[in-house]
Amino acid sequence: MENILEIARRNQQKAWEIVEKTNIIPIWESIGARINMVGSLRTGLLMKHRDIDFHIYTSSLTLADSFRAMAELAENTSVKKIECANLLHTVEECVEWHAWYQDTEGELWQIDMIHIRENSRYDGYFEKVAERISAVLTDETKRAILNLKYETPDTEKIMGVEYYQAVIRDGVRSYPEFEEWRRLHPVTGVIEWIP
Repeated sequence: MENILEIARRNQQKAWEIVEKTNIIPIWESIGARINMVGSLRTGLLMKHRDIDFHIYTSSLTLADSFRAMAELAENTSVKKIECANLLHTVEECVEWHAWYQDTEGELWQIDMIHIRENSRYDGYFEKVAERISAVLTDETKRAILNLKYETPDTEKIMGVEYYQAVIRDGVRSYPEFEEWRRLHPVTGVIEWIP
């Protein structure tokens, strides 16, 4: 089996190249937004599921500004598809954007951009989660998380925080243990957990 840490390193490198090639950070900053990386790229735990996560904040969140940033991103010919969910009238107070970027090897990368109203419930929350995960990770727990992500069938959709909770909090180390852990801890919405 190829070295799990090498796969993760290579995927991290590809993800950062995509961030550069899409110009995503300057695009959002051009509408006055503060853009923060969250998720597995920020924590160094990116494995097979090719996704890049950003939380984006503006003091007044208008659909026009959000669409303006996404229109500029859509001009990149490697961006093949974009989806939007308007959650401004929910507790999340955000517009959820998903874009799919095709890399030079033909692989699709999902870029999640959650445009959040400043001072709302989740302002800065997932940045704190990522900071804490990074702070408590050991070489052993990092390898355990990467192994579980590697062993996950491509057809399974599992949130990163499920792996982190299972490994860091509950000591899960094998995929069968993880499957049982997930059966006992079903996801019912946003998982609010900080190690």
